[in-house]
Amino acid sequence: MKYMLMMNTMRAGAGVPAWPRGDLQAHIAFMHALNRDLREAGEFVQGEGLSFPDQARQVRAAKNGTPITDGVFPESKEFLAGFWIVDVDSPDRAYAIAARISAAPGPGGAPLNMPIEVRPIMSAPPQEML
Repeated sequence: MKYMLMMNTMRAGAGVPAWPRGDLQAHIAFMHALNRDLREAGEFVQGEGLSFPDQARQVRAAKNGTPITDGVFPESKEFLAGFWIVDVDSPDRAYAIAARISAAPGPGGAPLNMPIEVRPIMSAPPQEML
């Protein structure tokens, strides 16, 4: 079953960009190793880091269908910093991967213990909705 693991992080302008260079390099190395391990296990489907909220826009359709954009949102308290899509045998395996992501090293090598949202990916709407 596929799961999306979503990493929400601190607001833009604080946090990671202000870390000492060595700490940032250790964090990135951790993420590369995680992705490599997931690929080797055949569990990695996709993963991406996302830009900061000051680059984000919300888009909706106007009455005539043209896009209406709203943003930027630099005041965001938290934001989606990245995600992984994994294909694993059980929810418990998805939770174990999420816990590993949560423990990524931060300043001084201390685990960040950041919350990782784990959500099953539906291949179709639930039967009760059809």
